[in-house]
Amino acid sequence: MRKIRLFIAMSLDGYLADAQGGVDWLNGQGDGEELLDSYGEFVKQVDTVVMGWNTYHQIVTELSPEEWVYGDLTSYVVTHRDCPSTEDIRFTREDPCCLVKRLQETEGKDIWICGGAKIIQQLVREDLIDEYYISVIPMLLGEGIRLFGESRRRIPLRLVKTQSYDGIMDLIYARRHMDKE
Repeated sequence: MRKIRLFIAMSLDGYLADAQGGVDWLNGQGDGEELLDSYGEFVKQVDTVVMGWNTYHQIVTELSPEEWVYGDLTSYVVTHRDCPSTEDIRFTREDPCCLVKRLQETEGKDIWICGGAKIIQQLVREDLIDEYYISVIPMLLGEGIRLFGESRRRIPLRLVKTQSYDGIMDLIYARRHMDKE
């Protein structure tokens, strides 16, 4: 079965975007250290990406307006808007939890959840994320859009790997299944 993987960055105080939804703070401390290509390694393991409308809109209007950066992946954008799908970008009104469960049952590589907060929080509440790959950025925002909202469930995780570069700390956790321990 395909794994559901969250790959995202957050501030040290737990925000994935500032109060206006901006991500211009997503960088290291600029020490001139050689950067690791953690994204390049990660993306080799996936062939599908799931995101919400706000993430999609930010990519096509701010971050990469000239080119769809996930051209090698099948992209699903969860939205209530009526947008025409293409072969590479599929707009859907499907509940995110139902969508990832359905995609898990199909053939392919793993599935990447790249944002936004509402999608991630729904998947966390239903304990559907198998791996959490979180890059902690050396920034305290003080306010903004929280990566993890309130949840009434505990989800035990196992630290798989850490790596540090340019002040950024990558934390990779896998979901633990309590009945197997």
